[in-house]
Amino acid sequence: MEEKKLIILSGAVIGIIGVLLVYFGNAMNYGICVACFIRDIAGGLGLHRAEVVQYLRPEVPGFILGAFLVALFSGEFRARGGSSSLVRFFLGFMVMVGALIFLGCPLRMVLRLSAGDLNALVGLGGFIAGIYIGILFLRKGFSLGRYHNIPSVNGYVMPVLAIILVVFVLVRPAYIHFSEAGPGSMYAPVLVSLMAGLIVGFLVQRSRLCMAGGIRDLILIKDSHLFLGILSLFVLALIGNLAFGYFNLGFADQPIAHSDGLWNFIGMMIVGLGSILLGGCPLRQVIMGSEGDSDSAFSFFGMLVGAAFMHNFGLAASPAGVTINGKIAGVIALVTLLAIALKSIEVTLPVGVPGKVPSRVNE
Repeated sequence: MEEKKLIILSGAVIGIIGVLLVYFGNAMNYGICVACFIRDIAGGLGLHRAEVVQYLRPEVPGFILGAFLVALFSGEFRARGGSSSLVRFFLGFMVMVGALIFLGCPLRMVLRLSAGDLNALVGLGGFIAGIYIGILFLRKGFSLGRYHNIPSVNGYVMPVLAIILVVFVLVRPAYIHFSEAGPGSMYAPVLVSLMAGLIVGFLVQRSRLCMAGGIRDLILIKDSHLFLGILSLFVLALIGNLAFGYFNLGFADQPIAHSDGLWNFIGMMIVGLGSILLGGCPLRQVIMGSEGDSDSAFSFFGMLVGAAFMHNFGLAASPAGVTINGKIAGVIALVTLLAIALKSIEVTLPVGVPGKVPSRVNE
């Protein structure tokens, strides 16, 4: 019962924070988006040249430090790795491809839906489809192998990176890029963003909230525990959007979104499948990497490089839609995920017998 209360509370608080960050300065329907924030950080570090999405989002260092500190003081911080780290890098890369075709991570998808963006409903359909495909591979014995304990220094890479990013955003050295227009120029005050990130990191680490895990468990083992967190996040964000006048029901004229239904669906299908193969959505990868999981840290860096790649080669979608090259990238990403999944099936189980569910999502 206490765990159920925690997951509901966590989702509710994160939903409210997602709306409040818009109130304090983040772009509309952009209160929290792990994929977009990582993309902005890649731009801020000069890894891509899209001037409208360059900012060292303090929320991400907040996620990392919040999860790291609570894991450290609760005794849950443990350096571990060795579970197909390089493959996880490329899975993270492919997840970012899908997210930047849809224009958002699973968390932003829920926040967009709570603000009335029906394009996110199409994306949700794709996300569920991708998760279901991933479940089929889980039932066939998909695995990236087991991790093991590694030297503790590996677990401190993400927290140290977070501290460096916070210093950079406060000092603003000349070699760091900051957008002067577009979504990258819209942000809440640094301390507000950092505090919001710390709270989210703390809550997700304690509750194990995961967008992909919630739907996966509901379908695979009929367990609604994690899904309750997603539901409470949506409800509280919906109430907040209605209260602040941000709610705008429809497909057209939605902020930082496009209405190409097919590619909204495919983009989030890529994210859903990739998240199941990784063992958690983009937010969970950041949180697990902060707890000492170097495999999840590889996924995080894969997303960072994937974001840079998508913008440097003009593959990312925009409110105008998805480019031809972006669609080609989406097809390649989907085929790559399927190939990795097929090659990683270790044991073929009888039809109808579920495989072992990876424990990484709920660690």
